[in-house]
Amino acid sequence: LGRADLDLTDRDAAERMWQRLEPNAVIHCAALSRTKDCEQHPNLARRINVDATAYLARLSKDIPFLFLSSGEVFDGLAGWYHETDEPKPINFYGKTKLEAEQLVLQNPRHTVVRIVLTAGESQNGDRSFVEEMRRAAKSGASITLYADEYRCPLPAGAIARAIWELIGKDEPGIFHIGGCERLSRWEIGQALLPWYPELQGRLVKGCASDHTGAPRPADLSLNSEKIQALLSFPIPGFRSWLKDRVHRGDDLWDYASSPV
Repeated sequence: LGRADLDLTDRDAAERMWQRLEPNAVIHCAALSRTKDCEQHPNLARRINVDATAYLARLSKDIPFLFLSSGEVFDGLAGWYHETDEPKPINFYGKTKLEAEQLVLQNPRHTVVRIVLTAGESQNGDRSFVEEMRRAAKSGASITLYADEYRCPLPAGAIARAIWELIGKDEPGIFHIGGCERLSRWEIGQALLPWYPELQGRLVKGCASDHTGAPRPADLSLNSEKIQALLSFPIPGFRSWLKDRVHRGDDLWDYASSPV
């Protein structure tokens, strides 16, 4: 179900959809995920990120429920976070995701998966950071990428494959999934240049100390050893995965059909 199919803040509509589908498992991906939007519209962020999640978790009380959370629950001062590290969100988005996590995990059958930065191409072209960069470049704008802000990005296909495998296992609790490479925003942009020539000449190397707006954690690299032990495939690093795509000639964001 996509945004055009159901407004999760409309509980009557959600209840009708639930009764029609009678699901035997739920993977809950919906969120207001842009930090700027959450800071500017906190009530909406809470309705979507916390209230709708709590409602779906209650509907799913007797079935597996997997909630996609975020590394933004951490303050970014350490990096390579484990599931046992103490969350300390520094922006409103992170706070809503942490609150939702706590509600979800009240049910011992339910699962939280934290991700950080998802690359890919969505149906409407308006979801991933790659799409945002491409739109900005095509409009003639410069794109400032911080050389001292670190993430561990993964393509959407790899995340989807991992979640699909995890939902079939009886392994509730908290899991992290991120690429095995810790890259700065600037390094990520440089890695994408061969794929998207429109980015040439548009990327500007910046510093996080010059950032204004919603607080941004400096290092949200995640340790994924716990989930890796359950998966049938190795979680790739972003640059190594891109090179592998070139070598094999695969579709850029397709990971579901990749060999083990």
